[in-house]
Amino acid sequence: MSTRQPRLLSRRSLIAGAGALGLAACGRSGPDAPLRFWAIGGEGAAVEELLLPFRKEQPALRLQIEKLPFSAAHEKLLTAFAGDSTPDIAQLGNTWIAELAALGALEPLQPWVDAIGLPSADYFEGVWRTNLIGGQLYGVPWYVDTRLLFYRRDLLARAGFASMPGDWPGVVKALQALQRHGTPHPLLLPLTEPEPLLALALQQDEPLLRDGDRYGNFRGAGFQRALRFYLDRFASGEAPYLTGNEIQNMWQEFGRGTFAAFISGPWNIGELDRRLPPAMKDSWGTAPMPRFANGAGADGPGASTAGGSSLVVFRRSQRKPDALKLLAYLSRPEVQLRFHALTGDLPPRRSTWQSPALAGDPRSTAFRQQLDNVKPTPAVPEWERIAQEMQLFATRAQRYGTPVPEICAALDERVDGFLTKRRWMLDRARNA
Repeated sequence: MSTRQPRLLSRRSLIAGAGALGLAACGRSGPDAPLRFWAIGGEGAAVEELLLPFRKEQPALRLQIEKLPFSAAHEKLLTAFAGDSTPDIAQLGNTWIAELAALGALEPLQPWVDAIGLPSADYFEGVWRTNLIGGQLYGVPWYVDTRLLFYRRDLLARAGFASMPGDWPGVVKALQALQRHGTPHPLLLPLTEPEPLLALALQQDEPLLRDGDRYGNFRGAGFQRALRFYLDRFASGEAPYLTGNEIQNMWQEFGRGTFAAFISGPWNIGELDRRLPPAMKDSWGTAPMPRFANGAGADGPGASTAGGSSLVVFRRSQRKPDALKLLAYLSRPEVQLRFHALTGDLPPRRSTWQSPALAGDPRSTAFRQQLDNVKPTPAVPEWERIAQEMQLFATRAQRYGTPVPEICAALDERVDGFLTKRRWMLDRARNA
């Protein structure tokens, strides 16, 4: 899960804002109150049905589910923290965990996870690491989201390729062949979406932040290489220049062959099944993200993003044992499989993927392959703001032709400004 979020606020300013909104501590969970679970977006719509067996298993446990829209979830979480009215357990986007952990809102979960016997080794490593902040575990993955290639098999075959190449040089050759065979702009890369560029950046050997995540590292050779490759796709015409809603119905245009490939997440498997004619069911497929090199030792897919949502328990909860019962239930492989059937969300446990419903679906199999090579983004509260700026600067470079070293230096300066407070807090803690 990824949404744009405001900058990290101090606890004092949050409390003042919450007071203005009329929040009161009376909403705080007590030992006799219902167990309060906050779920967000489409997952909130499915969770009532998912938890029917849990209610039967735990008849004495009163469970109160509150469903939050994506647009309001982040603000409500912050104001609930400031107003001392956080839930007991909640769904939290992986990129929000660092912020709530920095505020001291979340309960460290390792002792509880050990007590219920939840095997961390059964989770995809890159996704599990999104929940580790400063060496502490603050969440357990609930569902995972990563990005890979969706492509038209039939158009690629007509251009002379039996399958999508596994490295970027091979993909470029396939895109050029598609252009020669009547698809002028075969790769859709909307300039409003940061995930494709982020995936390219995560494939580099250098981190996106440096010196303990205190400064940006966007002027480094790795990010410059990723950005240059990304911009070259527009310069060559392989990707069209689209800044807004120029494509009103992406699925329809994909079906028409307006473009032959795009980078996206698992929800589009269901969307394409619903929106394309049944006769086109076998005309498209999925492939893991290509890698940059195909030399000695290069194997498997290139890295991609480690997104999704996790389950967190709030520090102020007086119902932690009951919250862990719910967390343990939602973490069962059979429950995760049911959750996948209800929502299309991908399960974070390897054992769940052994089910024929997932293992037998070649389009889902590509995601399973990708999940073995996902990387978390820097675990700093400012990350989502940084990611948005990264894409904004890339769009400026594409639009105005700004040289890559110049745009990367400017981006680094901008990011260093975002991280000023982080450096101050780290220095203060070190000198205390």
